[in-house]
Amino acid sequence: MIAVRAERFRLAEVFTIARGSRTEAAVLSVTVERDGVLGRGECVPYARYGETLESVAAQIEGLPAGTDRAELQAALPAGAARNAVDCALWDWEAKRAGRRVWELAGLAAPGPMVTAFTLSLDAPEKMRAAAARNAHRPLLKIKLGTPDDMARLEAVRAGAPDATIIVDANEGWTAEVYADLAPHLLRLGVAMVEQPLPAGQDGMLAEIARPLPVCADESCHDRDSLPDLAGKYDMVNIKLDKTGGLTEALALRDAARAADYRVMVGCMVGTSLAMAPALLVAQGAEVVDLDGPLLLAEDRDHALRYDADGVHPPETDLWG
Repeated sequence: MIAVRAERFRLAEVFTIARGSRTEAAVLSVTVERDGVLGRGECVPYARYGETLESVAAQIEGLPAGTDRAELQAALPAGAARNAVDCALWDWEAKRAGRRVWELAGLAAPGPMVTAFTLSLDAPEKMRAAAARNAHRPLLKIKLGTPDDMARLEAVRAGAPDATIIVDANEGWTAEVYADLAPHLLRLGVAMVEQPLPAGQDGMLAEIARPLPVCADESCHDRDSLPDLAGKYDMVNIKLDKTGGLTEALALRDAARAADYRVMVGCMVGTSLAMAPALLVAQGAEVVDLDGPLLLAEDRDHALRYDADGVHPPETDLWG
């Protein structure tokens, strides 16, 4: 039996990106129960990809009874619905076998990974204050994506002079705005820029020098995305809600490495249940951005542990 339920978790603060603001994380949790064993997964439907809580729940509820992981890859497209079910099936398989998911997947036991902490889009003085509060963190990710971002960049660097900074424009810049900003990103020590231009309108990236690494997010979903990234991007952001689960995320990671892309592993704003499988993909990644639970005012029981070493692998009570 596959069951799906909508849940909402309050955010610690309003979270804003170029496409809008939110005060809660709206997620779908999936449980797979067979032979007295229960597996769990979570997804975050994303309006940017035409997903709603209702549409994704309908996809999940339409699956044939007894669908296994191999059948699931063909039954649903890459996206949030397949992700939640895929991760729940991995959890179910591990619990039934009495082993950990990484053992079943032939992976080494995971360790903690240092994660970025995201500063949402705001007025420059507020972003400077947020950067100062989090200046002790080794890696800060700034949400930008407007024509007026220069003051925000300067403010964050002033607030956190020693932190490594990466920037996520969420498709919000034009080619002209990015060309103007790029030298300043370098001057301010930004280590990487994520999706500066809209997916499908990013051809200019192949025509310019890229001394600042550029990461594909909205332009990269699964392995089928890779051919179109050639010459435009240096890195890919792997998110399980885009790949459609852990199965494809691991395959995308291997294919991206084989094609000489660096790897970032990111997340939507979800709970520890969504981050747990992503942490397996994140092992060895150049950039890890699994800070969803750090942005929440409330999380699930048996939540992931975050400390100076980073985000730690899950307990079996949570997942895997």
